Amino acid sequence: MHVSDYRSGKGYRGKKVMVVGCGNSGMEVSLDLCHHKAFPSMVIRSSVHVLPREVAGISTFELATRMLKWLSVKMLKNTQGKTPVLDVGASHEIKSGKIQIVPGIKKFSRGRVELVNGTNLEIDSVILATGYCSNVPSWLKVRNLHHVFSREGDEGKLGLYAVGFSRRGLFGASCDAIRVSQHIAKIWNQETNQS
Repeated sequence: MHVSDYRSGKGYRGKKVMVVGCGNSGMEVSLDLCHHKAFPSMVIRSSVHVLPREVAGISTFELATRMLKWLSVKMLKNTQGKTPVLDVGASHEIKSGKIQIVPGIKKFSRGRVELVNGTNLEIDSVILATGYCSNVPSWLKVRNLHHVFSREGDEGKLGLYAVGFSRRGLFGASCDAIRVSQHIAKIWNQETNQS
């Protein structure tokens, strides 16, 4: 099953569930499975950048936005090309062993998975938290979003604004949101000053 079809860990009580992917969705699903007394194993093939949800009562997103005022985008951009994961409690369950971390998958067979390190695990279910494809092109009836939205995040050809399509993760979405809000404010100021 893809994580987009996942609703709750309620039906997985006592089951061994392989969660493939360790982004925000994979972490949240694994945590939910723990809360419902399942036994999740999460596939992590390389390092993961985990951020706390809050620091001193301030959201990590708000802190990043504030830092943009003093630091350059290049200083803050993740040089690894990875989107940070916001910790909603999964790190604690990983440390406690309730969420088992496993390396990449070599192959699946009925009720089993062989990992790249040669380990074989029994599994009851697999949840793919391997990312999403945007459905925006389908409802806009276009093939390429770059023809609709400008790369700077300002108003595009159809008068639409886009946030998060720059493929630069949460940081890119934050930059897009700031640029778009500044552009909307500029237009609003122009229109209200003329009347």
